[in-house]
Amino acid sequence: MRSDLPKVLHEVCGRPMLGFVISACRLSGVDRIIVVVGHGREKVMERFAAEHDVAFVEQIEQRGTGHAVMCCREALTGFKGSVLVVAGDMPLVRREALADLVETREQRGDAVTIATTELDDPTGYGRIVRDTNGDLAGIVEHRDCTEKQLGIREVNVSYYCFDAASLSSGLDRLTPNPTRNEYYLTDLIRVFREDGSGVSTSVKVAPEDALGINSRLDLAAVGRVMQDRMQRALLNDGVTIVDPDNTWVEADVSVGADTVIFPFSFIGLGATIGEGCRVGPHAYVRAGENWDDGSVIGPSQRMEVGAS
Repeated sequence: MRSDLPKVLHEVCGRPMLGFVISACRLSGVDRIIVVVGHGREKVMERFAAEHDVAFVEQIEQRGTGHAVMCCREALTGFKGSVLVVAGDMPLVRREALADLVETREQRGDAVTIATTELDDPTGYGRIVRDTNGDLAGIVEHRDCTEKQLGIREVNVSYYCFDAASLSSGLDRLTPNPTRNEYYLTDLIRVFREDGSGVSTSVKVAPEDALGINSRLDLAAVGRVMQDRMQRALLNDGVTIVDPDNTWVEADVSVGADTVIFPFSFIGLGATIGEGCRVGPHAYVRAGENWDDGSVIGPSQRMEVGAS
């Protein structure tokens, strides 16, 4: 990211990207959230210190995704049930996908259920490798793929649901990658298949949901997708957005029905706008502002209905 700010604190539509992941977990029914922190951990912990259902686990050495989960073992001691594992740099994750993962794994009784999708350009993603029966045989990281595997379009989205007991025993058998000396969480697929535990890919998500963030370009692309989702929700609630491409709405905004948002308007994080309002053109609504029904909102000042 070329930044002193930890990646997961970079904002998407006014909210740190990690905040979207945490929110999706909560909305899917998760009641205990563990955030693994490494580089810049003090800033991450400070930013989410008020989130009382969030605990932090430090990963002192960054030795891969499997190692990150290993760091949570003490925090998970005695826990029974389903454990969701989601990357913190994937703010487009939907609560429905996470809820489906939990429901599917528990109904099937599998050791793990993962989400997948198909991409026209799967570069950089772990490929889903299937056996002759079409069942999940493994996940191969992009850098480890053979020429043939590079042509696979079905990819790992990095949302997992594990049985807690299976996860614990599986981590005992993980070995580091001989080239990078990292523990890959995806290697648990091989471990579970070796001992006959169930593995499944029953949950498919939209390609856009697989977008993670590793650069400023990714941040901009994900922000655009998130913005489209937020504007679509407002449109479905009876709000008119005259020119969506020239309007920006941050997260947690509430806008009443029959309000019209004109071009070149900005609505800040957590703002509330009542019904039947006129916003803009060129309106600037600050984060957290509240506007009553029937308000006319200009570029920088409040105007009452009917004001000239």
